Amino acid sequence: MMRFSCSDYTFPLLDRRRRFAMLKLLDFTHVDIGLFERTPDLSPTRLLARPRLFIARLQNDLDSSGLQVADVFLQTGLDPTMRSANDPSPEVRTHNRKLFSRTLELCAALGCRHLTGLPGVFHRSVDCTADFALAAEEAAWRLRAAAQAGITFAIEAHLGSICADVASTRALIEAVPGLSLTLDYGHFIAAGVPSRSIHPLLRFASHVHLRGAAPNRLQTSISENQIDFAGIVRRLTEMNYSGFFALEYVYINWEDCNRTDNVSETLLLRRLLKSAHKRHLLKTRSK
Repeated sequence: MMRFSCSDYTFPLLDRRRRFAMLKLLDFTHVDIGLFERTPDLSPTRLLARPRLFIARLQNDLDSSGLQVADVFLQTGLDPTMRSANDPSPEVRTHNRKLFSRTLELCAALGCRHLTGLPGVFHRSVDCTADFALAAEEAAWRLRAAAQAGITFAIEAHLGSICADVASTRALIEAVPGLSLTLDYGHFIAAGVPSRSIHPLLRFASHVHLRGAAPNRLQTSISENQIDFAGIVRRLTEMNYSGFFALEYVYINWEDCNRTDNVSETLLLRRLLKSAHKRHLLKTRSK
């Protein structure tokens, strides 16, 4: 059985309650929460300042909407280069660890068993090998802390990160045994990597982000999409994947991700994924 979720940040022009109401209107039962500094009502700074009040108000809004949380996506800076996981400053990394611990408390309170974070970036003032080693060290710490809380921690490889291609993503995964991926094909497809080269990463996926993409286009309509969604669905089904298929159309200026009709494309993509799953099951049963 496929389990779907949708990111709350698909509709950032609405306030939090209306975002949740929109997801419910679209027949979603689960939401991916974006804990982003760019989102005033879901910013990490607010969580740190008044954690109990933050959690209580968020839980109330979720209860009112009838939604459950599939994933919390923590981004510690206003953009990936700010307060990155492998920031060379010990003070910044200490701050990030405190925030991560608070986010684990948030996940536990919301009944969410999956937490996504960014892997880190390369810094001009730091040797690449040292940058990578620090990213691995911080990912290992987060993995241990999450495991102690009964929560799965995953990184999302992305454009501009220390895991900007398949090889570097595999290298970090292999450097931190047990680390999983929130896998978003779009970041690789936009860089010109074909789906067949990304498929091997599926075995590391504990959560999957899905939206249309094409070379040089991080986000596209389904009609322009070049991601092999049918291949993703088939492989995950054969692997007995138990995580969520998270529909993650976004609306931000970065990489022209503000040129799609997020309502229509979300519905079209969910329909496409369901159809691919049904076709695969029918084909399997007919053998």
